[in-house]
Amino acid sequence: MSIPRLEKLVSTRLPIEEGQFRLSLYRSGLNGCDHLMLVHGEVRGQQGVLTRIHSECFTGDVLGSLRCDCGAQLEASLQLIARAGRGVLLYLRQEGRGIGLADKLRAYNLQDQGFDTVDANAELGHEPDARDYTDAVLMLRDLGVESVDLITNNPTKIQALEGMGLRVRARVPTRLAVNPENRAYLDTKAQRMNHLLQLAPDSAAPLEELEGWLNVHPIPADRPHVTVTYAQSLDGRIAEQRALSGYESQLMTHRLRGWHDGSLVGIGTVLSGDPWPSASKSTLIVADSQLRLPLQARLWSNPGGLMVAAAVGADPERRRALQELGATVLELPRNGGYGVDLTSLLRTLHQRGIRRLMVEGGARLLNAFLRERLADAAVVTIAPRLVGGPGCVSPSENRPLPQLLEPVWHKLGQDMVVWASLA
Repeated sequence: MSIPRLEKLVSTRLPIEEGQFRLSLYRSGLNGCDHLMLVHGEVRGQQGVLTRIHSECFTGDVLGSLRCDCGAQLEASLQLIARAGRGVLLYLRQEGRGIGLADKLRAYNLQDQGFDTVDANAELGHEPDARDYTDAVLMLRDLGVESVDLITNNPTKIQALEGMGLRVRARVPTRLAVNPENRAYLDTKAQRMNHLLQLAPDSAAPLEELEGWLNVHPIPADRPHVTVTYAQSLDGRIAEQRALSGYESQLMTHRLRGWHDGSLVGIGTVLSGDPWPSASKSTLIVADSQLRLPLQARLWSNPGGLMVAAAVGADPERRRALQELGATVLELPRNGGYGVDLTSLLRTLHQRGIRRLMVEGGARLLNAFLRERLADAAVVTIAPRLVGGPGCVSPSENRPLPQLLEPVWHKLGQDMVVWASLA
């Protein structure tokens, strides 16, 4: 039997939050669909290339649906590939395990009536999984990949690839959080479709408890309520959360960011390349006394807007350039301890409608808020890793750190999270 022709139409550079990728579009000779391939690093002729074959899921990948784990799998796979330094993600246009978007939505309605995902597909006249991986193998062969380490929980996918002559050297499992909306769906995948799932405990309960706990905190009359939040290793090193914490903790931080009106980081965090959110409904605020914020920073597209806290007298031409790009530049008194006076910053943010402020880092900014007793609450994720080196929250000789009052501890995926009021 002849193998359908696969045509590569176009390729381009694609910088995304996780790093630099090469994006190529292929047209299938099997069904005419346009598939996508994202490549990070050098993979041609390599063995054991870290690879994710991801089937399109509009509701999960684009809208963030909680009914499935697709969007989370896509994000986690890109992060794994970026950390590995090289790898491939194939985005196959076979919605709903091959049944199409319309019937997937019909299957959702059947699931709401009590059908599981397998029986809902059968009720609509489909197989439980109608996907085909011929195009995936052809794309990987065109790329010159010799064998793959496949990011998947689905053994059937491995069998399909090896049946077409592509060696799967290893399976790389993904471990994702369960929520009340997708628990039955994931259980069905494990029990009826033989997926090798490592199901994390339901993470919704501690997140709801945290939000409820924050809701009872009073907002000061002349400044925002301030929550400092950060991730640290077992040895106390503060690090970028995506590189340190699990998916569940990242989900917690994302939800926590949405609870606040504004999210504040120091300019060092932006310049270091940390993937601070570029799509947040809260206002993003950068403490940048000397106006070093790059004019090409990805923060400009944030729906909630961007503020830059600068010191009085900072470069006026730079200030105008930032304002022309849409940033609100706040001019604040200088402070020898931290570039700009944080008390003045809080007062100004309060005047501009910021009632709840989340301070995310880096370590110098966190230290300043804690030492000056400007924080009302702390939410800290502790990851089971040893990192080493400087970068922890630490007291100064004359400014001891505040104590935690009645801390609450939760296990969240692989991490521990603690929150408490600050004395």
